[in-house]
Amino acid sequence: MNVVVYPGSFNPITNGHTDLIRRALSLFDKVILAIGTSAQKNPKVDLADRIALCERVLSDYGDRVEVEGFNTLLVDYANSRGTKFILRGLRTVTDFDYEFQMAEMNQSLDPEIEYVFLPTAKECSFISSTLVREIAALGGDISQFVHPAVVEAYGTGR
Repeated sequence: MNVVVYPGSFNPITNGHTDLIRRALSLFDKVILAIGTSAQKNPKVDLADRIALCERVLSDYGDRVEVEGFNTLLVDYANSRGTKFILRGLRTVTDFDYEFQMAEMNQSLDPEIEYVFLPTAKECSFISSTLVREIAALGGDISQFVHPAVVEAYGTGR
């Protein structure tokens, strides 16, 4: 089975994330959405709640998408799941710079790791979890950027 790990904080999962997953499923048999814990990101929503929300949003994909938390090195996590493929989305040149640095670092830790970069769809290129959280916190309507389950979890907006 051809499996790819899609790591991130998914705080919250957005339409951009789900678009990448949908497209990755045309390349891979299975996508593992790996929700990492990061001291730098300090998420307001705990890991168990983010996992449950992502599972709800992605339920239409059945067993082709798995959601799991992890708190190890990404290369170690990918190896533990029996894959050498890591999926990342690219929205901007800034994303590319950061992602390329991460890819090189991870490939230095495990030279067999392969990164698969997909550009975000044009209609999702401006969506970020950070902006969605900020809009929701200020009472704005996030429904055009996220699944209805995320709107319910983060606030309905105006």
